[in-house]
Amino acid sequence: MKILFFNWRDITHPQAGGCELHLQEIAKRLVAAGHEVTLFCGTYPGCKDGQRIDGIEVVRGGGAFGVYPAAFVKYISSLRKRRFDVVVDDINGVPFFTPLYVGRPRVAVLHHMVKEIFFRELGRPFGLVGYTAERMIPFLYGRTTFVTVSESSRREMVEAGLPEKNISIVHNGIAPMFGPGDGKKNPAPCMVYLGRLKAYKRLDRLILAMKEVRREIPDAELLIAGSGDVEDELKRQSKELGLGSAVKFHGFIDEREKLRLLRSAWLFVTPSQKEGWGLTVIEANACGTPAIAYDVPGLRDSIRDGYNGILVKKYDEASLARAIIRLLKDDDRRAELCRAALSWAERFSWDKSAEKFERILRSTMG
Repeated sequence: MKILFFNWRDITHPQAGGCELHLQEIAKRLVAAGHEVTLFCGTYPGCKDGQRIDGIEVVRGGGAFGVYPAAFVKYISSLRKRRFDVVVDDINGVPFFTPLYVGRPRVAVLHHMVKEIFFRELGRPFGLVGYTAERMIPFLYGRTTFVTVSESSRREMVEAGLPEKNISIVHNGIAPMFGPGDGKKNPAPCMVYLGRLKAYKRLDRLILAMKEVRREIPDAELLIAGSGDVEDELKRQSKELGLGSAVKFHGFIDEREKLRLLRSAWLFVTPSQKEGWGLTVIEANACGTPAIAYDVPGLRDSIRDGYNGILVKKYDEASLARAIIRLLKDDDRRAELCRAALSWAERFSWDKSAEKFERILRSTMG
């Protein structure tokens, strides 16, 4: 197959996240299976116009939002002449509107509906543009095959008006590097958050909860790894609360350091208001680390409450703090969750995900 992906970013982008990792892991396995894969994505400062990554031909054009009109121009002017067998429209809130100009078989990937988060992340003017564009998806993509990553996201898509019969779930996988290692944990009670620092991730709630955690467990630590546009705000909040060295910001980290943190942490905590699935949850589980999160879309799929982690029912910092304190103090319960987390993580692999994705592509081609 000749496969064309549209996505707003690629894996080398400084702000690449779970969606970009998902695409990269799937696409490079399609290449390994003998398929020809091209990715059109946006530019960023210092990037090349084109390069090859893991056998994937990467073509760039347009900036953050400029990538969408750039995709249309590039497809009409040159890419359509290559007669791809199938085109994958990877939607990160704002779609590429491929039904309007792509006549080839299409598959759309939608990790989750963004909805009101547009306004939290972009403010009112730009948020309204994103919100309106997302609302148009059911009208424009009604006959398109969809792939999503969780049952929560599938339900949201059906509620938005997309036909249920057109939606398949392909879970995220786990890279082989993730594992428990020697099983040794940090000597002091230690929690880790790993991911982008965005407003909708609600790390402000976790830092507020940390104030209460320290009252009960004075040597508890919170390690925050990742970068994003609320990083300075979170550092300022931590300082104002007098948390000092109790909250440590590691910034962007490489895969080796990521593995070390996930293995050594007692708990993985993510206070996000919603996710498509929660890739870092199962990566932490694969390292023998249970997770705590709010009972929100996506995270209620990657976390089975009371099995590989804990879902906090009430969306406030006090409830989050109580759940953290209980689990940090209960060694037996935590050890039980650690064992179950390892078992749960064994269900997921990128090889399985890519095989299912490939079957969907072939089915879409007819």
